[in-house]
Amino acid sequence: MALLVRVLRNQISVSQWVPVCSRLLPLSLTQALSGTSQKIKIAALRMYTSCVKKTDFEEFFLRCQMPDTFNSWFLITLLHVWMCLVRMKQEGRTGKYMCRVIVHFMWEDVEHRGRVMGVNPYILKKNMMVMTNNFYAAILGYDEGILSDDHGLAAALWRTFFNQKCEDPRQLELLVEYVRKQIQYLDSMNGEDLLLTGEVSWRPLVEKNPQSVLKPHSPIYNDEGL
Repeated sequence: MALLVRVLRNQISVSQWVPVCSRLLPLSLTQALSGTSQKIKIAALRMYTSCVKKTDFEEFFLRCQMPDTFNSWFLITLLHVWMCLVRMKQEGRTGKYMCRVIVHFMWEDVEHRGRVMGVNPYILKKNMMVMTNNFYAAILGYDEGILSDDHGLAAALWRTFFNQKCEDPRQLELLVEYVRKQIQYLDSMNGEDLLLTGEVSWRPLVEKNPQSVLKPHSPIYNDEGL
């Protein structure tokens, strides 16, 4: 397994991350959702964790000819986080609240990984500012792309995911197909289950059996939604 993934993949725990996310949430929104906010935070943590633990980064490195770097990890993670945001925005006010928590966990994780890698605090802060701007630009581009045809989505992926450096159209075609099937797969998941558990699975980048893209089984959770 590649060094970056091997060293940094398992850095998140519920006890470590859930308490800190409340600091960046608007008080009025937190009060309005006080009865369910803690469950939503836990579900959001699980959903973000699925983006970094259930994604085969090495397959993306290989098939998309990406270097095994922190930036490549971020681009792949960003893509999967965006797909989660697209799905959860469909779940009304609670889903949008969950989106904010997911994004917060992402930035906490990015900063933590930078520290683990020994990045100078000043450089890390500057890089975080650049990554934040790139993140919101990417979200806008991907949102436009998913609502467009495959050419529009390919253009968005070429600009952001490949940083305008993809010379093999087969890589773009592969990623467009991946995003389309993954969005469809997420849409097939029950919204209430996602709000309760945050459990998300990802289709393979390359399907061994295209007929295997079926509606996922409903997750199992206890009476508290955990």
